[in-house]
Amino acid sequence: MRKRIISQGVDEVSPTDQDWLDLERIAQVELTSEDPAHPFESALRPDKGSAWRASSPGEQTIRLLFYEPVSIKHIRLEFNEEQYARTQEFVLRWSPDDGQTYQEIARQQYNFSPPDTIREVEDYAVELDRVTALELSIIPDISRSEVRASLAGLQLA
Repeated sequence: MRKRIISQGVDEVSPTDQDWLDLERIAQVELTSEDPAHPFESALRPDKGSAWRASSPGEQTIRLLFYEPVSIKHIRLEFNEEQYARTQEFVLRWSPDDGQTYQEIARQQYNFSPPDTIREVEDYAVELDRVTALELSIIPDISRSEVRASLAGLQLA
């Protein structure tokens, strides 16, 4: 697998420049938890201003299981935190065999420091063929505080 991490500066690909996959139509989702007021579907519509949020603190997993294998060329993740200063980590993996094995795409840590640093956007140009599952694990605070994970946007092209 080839992968390339692209910059987040002025050359960043605009979300409107992509033909994003309709994840609600082509996949089902498995979640370790979900706040009913902030359902996962909110993360699939980042332009609506809402976000998915876990119902409990600690590490969370979001797993997309595709009905048919898909090719993925671009992954865009958006995380927002306006209340708590913390260091978050996530791991993004994909599977070509219905989740029997996973290959890591990215592992990233970053700091939220409200009110100055409240948004993190990760754009990945990838060449993934025959993807049957995509898994995102989020540790909302590596110091293991009682913060709940959230995801403001998840888009695949």
